[in-house]
Amino acid sequence: MQLLKERILKDGTVKPGSILKVDSFLNHQMDIPFINEIGKEFKNRFADSPITKILTIEASGIGIACIVAQYFGVPVVFAKKAQSLNLDGEMYTTKVQSFTHKKVYDVILSKKFLQPEDHVLIIDDFLANGCALQGLIEIVETAGATLEGAGIVIEKGFQHGGDALREKGIRVESLAIVDSMSDDSLTFRD
Repeated sequence: MQLLKERILKDGTVKPGSILKVDSFLNHQMDIPFINEIGKEFKNRFADSPITKILTIEASGIGIACIVAQYFGVPVVFAKKAQSLNLDGEMYTTKVQSFTHKKVYDVILSKKFLQPEDHVLIIDDFLANGCALQGLIEIVETAGATLEGAGIVIEKGFQHGGDALREKGIRVESLAIVDSMSDDSLTFRD
């Protein structure tokens, strides 16, 4: 998606440790008209899939997932990284290691929101090593639901998480794939 690549080059910054900050438009401050274009693009890419649920993980994927969901006319459900008092009933659980936070989270999702008849599209802002995505896929599989694919806004291709998932036969559609990052440059896969 050329519009996304241009925005990353204009407003993104690279931090040590292969961190790409896009917080001015994607995952801290959100440029809604821009994210609306992202939602349209995911709808176009997955138009052939019978999506019934959009699944993401808290927190920065939620806003993007909501905009995508409006194009499919389906609900968003998100996996939580912490147990809270308002969660009740049976839960799907898995462990997910965060690349950015260098922490392992117990991720939970209420079983009442994901059923075997669901056709799931996972949406997230970033894909690096693929740990979060793999955790969400595990939840979908445990639920007996059908995984239609994963829509990723920015994939760090040099960290190979997306390649490993594609090798397993999982449909991963990334709008921008960063092949290399240094303090003063980014290169994208075509």
